[in-house]
Order: sequence, then structure tokens, then C-alpha cells
Amino acid sequence: MIVDFQHHYTPPELMERGTEIGALRLDENGNPNYRFNPLLADLPAHVRMMDRAGIDVAVLSCGTGFDQPELATCRLINDRLHQAERDYPGRFIGLAHVPVLNPQAMAIELKRCAVDLGFPGAVVASEIQGQQLDAECLRPFWKAAANLGLYVFVHPLPRVISWSAMDADDLGRMLGWEFSLMVATVRIINCGLLDELPTLKLQFSHFAGGLARHLPRIRGLQQREKAGTASIPRHGRQPREAFEYYLRHRLFYDCAGWSSRGHAAEYGREWVRIGLAELPAAQTVFATDYPQGVHDDDDVAAYVAAVRGLGSEAQAVLEGENAEKLITNLRERRKMRNT
Repeated sequence: MIVDFQHHYTPPELMERGTEIGALRLDENGNPNYRFNPLLADLPAHVRMMDRAGIDVAVLSCGTGFDQPELATCRLINDRLHQAERDYPGRFIGLAHVPVLNPQAMAIELKRCAVDLGFPGAVVASEIQGQQLDAECLRPFWKAAANLGLYVFVHPLPRVISWSAMDADDLGRMLGWEFSLMVATVRIINCGLLDELPTLKLQFSHFAGGLARHLPRIRGLQQREKAGTASIPRHGRQPREAFEYYLRHRLFYDCAGWSSRGHAAEYGREWVRIGLAELPAAQTVFATDYPQGVHDDDDVAAYVAAVRGLGSEAQAVLEGENAEKLITNLRERRKMRNT
């Protein structure tokens, strides 16, 4: 069974209109930060692509809800995702979108999504309204997710990070999003959250922003005494276990993150090969980033074939052996397609 853990849907009510190829949203400084691809709202097209590529189930999330402070908008997204589950039994699984920094509203909506809607997880951005994921104000969210048995999918923030060097060349989406994911991963490990909540499961997108490329440097500077930072506030933080333990046993990753315009086999294969060279295949789930990173049906099919051709470890990622670590009732959900 192939499960796509990063598959995006936007309810028609929340789509921004543009040309026939969609609307590209700009921030106040004229930087592109999110594209409203018309395919985002076209669930029949999603199913056709899945059938073409051999993808059985897609886990849906909505960019408008990654860092959404309005409860009403979160509820709309969650209700539409649940409707997609009902309209296409066994093909889609929704994730909870909640106003993370509003503890009371967050707790109520998260419980509704887990209990009434049956969602297995929730989604948040790699930064929440300017707050890093290890901020104290996010602790109620992490605790609520752990108590409800929900995994949390961490997606890049739907805007450009606050660094003026990103104001050219589409660098905010090209590199800024990945930088934000890497920063979130390191901060989550070092802040002690995973020690405090031993049952919490986190899925970081894009191989945690391509963190594997930088691990030799990270490992070295995590040696606080040798790096000279052990006694410096905020810079000498250490989790209970070795840094490597959390990378290999506590965090999950997905293999989306490359972007294709006709080079799916080449770009996708190289991205997954490098990611699995450093991060454990046993903690990695398959993902496409459809229809944002890749939107052509043939490209998605070529990506699936390319990952399958990388060998046994990549095939285990592709064919869902790790999926049930995050979605415990996956097989029951899958049976719905045949009933």
C-alpha cells in the first residue's frame, strides 16, 4: 500500500483566484509566499493522479490552515477534509488544523478532530505567528496532541521567513522554507519537549528541510563543551539523550521537498537517495507534495517508479511499512475503499 503523507487540498471557499495556472500570493514586500494551484481544490483530479501513480491513500492538509489563528477557518477546513473522506472512502485521510496559540479554542477543536472526525494527526507550520516551535506558548498544543494520541505534521511556514536576504530570486520558498524546517527540528530536540512528552510523534516535511546535508556540522557543534557554548544561555541546551537518538528514534520524516517541472525521476530520485543516506528509512514516510511541488500525473508516476528503483530501504518507505507507525488504523481505513 502506498500512502502519500504530504498531499495538499484547499476548500474552494478559501481559494484565491488568478489566471488559469492559479494565483501567486505575494507578501507586503512583494515576495512570493504561496501559490494557489487550481488543482488544490479539484479532488477528482487528485484521485485520477493517485490511480495513475499507484497511490492508494493520501493524507490531506491545507496551506491556509498551517498557521491559522481563526477558529472558524480551521473548522471549515477540518469539515471539508472530513467530507473528502466520506466522498472518497478509503482514499483520503484528514489532519486537524487548529488555532495553535489560542489554548482553549485549540483544545476544543483538536479534540473534535480526534474524537468526532477521527483524524489521526494534526498539522502546524514550522513557525507559528513569529513563534518558534519550542516556545513556551506552544506547550499546551504539544501536550494536547500527545494526550489525544495524534501525530503532528510540521510543514514549512506559508510565508517568507524574516530575513531580508530572502527578498530576491524566490529564495523564501526555494531555501527559506527549508531553513525554517531545519531550525525547528534542532530547537525541538534541544528544548527537551521530546523528553517531556515521550509518546509525541512528529513528522517533519522534506527530510526536515534537508537536514542530512548539515549533520556533520550539527553533530560537532552539539558538543557544547568543545564548542565553548555549554554555559551560554539558550546556546548550551542539551536534551536528555544524545542528539542522534532523537534523529533516529523519535522523529519521523517525509521524502517530499524536491520541485519538478518535468524532471521527476531525476530530481526525486536524487533527493530521496541523499535523504536516506543520513536519516533512517525506518522513520521515513512517502510523500509527493502534490499538487504544489509536483502536479503532473506522469511526473508523480515517474517519481514513484524512481523511488522504487532505489532499493529495498526506499521501497519500504514507498510501500507503507512505516505508515502504520503514524496511522494505527490505516488498514481499517483502507478497507473502506472496497466496501
